[in-house]
Amino acid sequence: MNVNGVQQLLSEMKSMSDAAQGVSSVAGVSDTPQQGFASLLQNALNQVNTTQQQSEASQQAFATGEPNVDLQDVMVSMQKASLSFQSMVQVRNKLVTAYQEVMNMQV
Repeated sequence: MNVNGVQQLLSEMKSMSDAAQGVSSVAGVSDTPQQGFASLLQNALNQVNTTQQQSEASQQAFATGEPNVDLQDVMVSMQKASLSFQSMVQVRNKLVTAYQEVMNMQV
């Protein structure tokens, strides 16, 4: 994996972190309206889905023998897809736990 790939991955992680916190990329100043939780969760699910589709496409391209697809790029895309899916599962688990705690609260 080259340096540009690492920088792109770090940039994506930073933008996802900023989106989760509701800030823009300019010194913590939000110039866009706050997104709702549902839309933020939907965007995260869409990004996970896109990552998995890209990984699948690179796997198929490598399996068919396309000359411009490297094995290390395929493996990195597979790991990115796996990591994003595992992260989403952990978020889901935390949401379910929080929901259960709220439902068990006495009013």
